[in-house]
Amino acid sequence: MSSDTILTVDNLTMRFGGLTAVDSLSFTATRGEITALIGPNGAGKTTVFNCITGFYKPTEGRIALAHGSAAAFDRLEDLTDSPEQFSRNGSDALFLLERMQDHDVSGKAHVARTFQNIRLFGGMTVLENLMVAQHLPLMKASGYSIFGLLGLPGYRKAENEAIDKARYWLEHINLVDRADEPAAGLPYGDQRRLEIARAMCSDPVLLCLDEPAAGLNARESHDLNDILTFIRREHGTSLLLIEHDMSVVMEISDHVVVLDYGKKISDGTPDYVRNDPKVIAAYLGVDDEEIDDVEAEVSK
Repeated sequence: MSSDTILTVDNLTMRFGGLTAVDSLSFTATRGEITALIGPNGAGKTTVFNCITGFYKPTEGRIALAHGSAAAFDRLEDLTDSPEQFSRNGSDALFLLERMQDHDVSGKAHVARTFQNIRLFGGMTVLENLMVAQHLPLMKASGYSIFGLLGLPGYRKAENEAIDKARYWLEHINLVDRADEPAAGLPYGDQRRLEIARAMCSDPVLLCLDEPAAGLNARESHDLNDILTFIRREHGTSLLLIEHDMSVVMEISDHVVVLDYGKKISDGTPDYVRNDPKVIAAYLGVDDEEIDDVEAEVSK
């Protein structure tokens, strides 16, 4: 296990009746890096995301996430053999995500997610969308009672911190001037960036992005690249993304995993994957027996 590993996916399998959507998938993600999960339509990418984020319970396999140092993985086998969902040791914690409900994956394991179809609260303002992402610490500060209504100091402090965090992200997605406007009235590209900012307001250790560049023009894709690299560089957040826009994948990713029909066919750096004959063949739609021909063509 690498000292920088934050996520391990081991032999993940997801079946829907007689259909195997994901077949014995294993890969790791490194702390503070951008890992891209790519593949042709129907390859099983979103199913993997749904398993990691608790929307699906996998048929088989293990999904482990570490907080703190990778030494947390030293307890992986003991945790697997126990009925527990997670274990803590000081600042280190280890979570078995396949055992957790989606709200616990978000609230306890601090895994945030965006969706291919934008899911903002359109009737709320831009600012309110960022505040609602911080409802857990605000509810805790309220004592889950009327402390907030009474304006007690502890709640006021938490509320001011939430507003400061929201303002910080509004500045970084260039939406300060539109903070009081309904989110539904924003241009599409701004909505994409707002959804990412909302996810970051929950302080995730792992941010999962499902096709964040879908529907964006060239300028908006450039802005997206800037915000994702900023998140990685300044916040040390690990990113896992599904993306069809290869210009985005190859420009910002540190690590690329390629799926085809639910199976992993390549795993490595962007340059390695770009030149892998199996990947080229999958995207061209050629049969397995033609891969040798593709490899010969690539090596010319």
